[in-house]
Amino acid sequence: MRVANAAVPLTSDVFLRRFVTELTASLEEVIGREEATGYIGLAGQRLGDALGDLYTRELDLAVLDREQLAEVLVDLYRRIRGEVYVISADDDRIVLGNRSCPFGGQVRGNEAMCMLTSSVFGTMTARHLGYAKVDLSETIAARHPRCRIVIHLRPGAAADGAPGNEYYDRVDPPHPDPATRGAAPGADADRPC
Repeated sequence: MRVANAAVPLTSDVFLRRFVTELTASLEEVIGREEATGYIGLAGQRLGDALGDLYTRELDLAVLDREQLAEVLVDLYRRIRGEVYVISADDDRIVLGNRSCPFGGQVRGNEAMCMLTSSVFGTMTARHLGYAKVDLSETIAARHPRCRIVIHLRPGAAADGAPGNEYYDRVDPPHPDPATRGAAPGADADRPC
């Protein structure tokens, strides 16, 4: 038997996905779900900033509007092997579905992983639209057949009544009109990432 010829289904992508899910599961076991979620959220915010920069740079846009942002979120998950799709989008919220978790079956029962989606989507949305509250009431990690991701775009009664995490633009105060926002990401030395 030659080890090099064995049909072991292992690539760097599979290895890294498994590492992240195992790391999150280990954090949950050692420090608890709430603390693990906090750590994953911090990493997700940094990732959201970096990914937001990639998209705005490649699209040559300073700010994404609601439609562009929804398209970017769908594309982001497509690129990492998720199956996110837009259920609805209006001035108050973007509702997304997801048929396939990028982290595969290992995510089931590992709900702290969902904080990665919340913080990446929330950070990107708040950066471009000023505010986001991300409600993940149905997730594959919680053993639902799909994820339902509701991103509230305005603070107020609807967002206040929903579960989830709130995100605010860390550089500029929230603006109802994206056209009043600042320069392109990366153009301001004070902007994170």
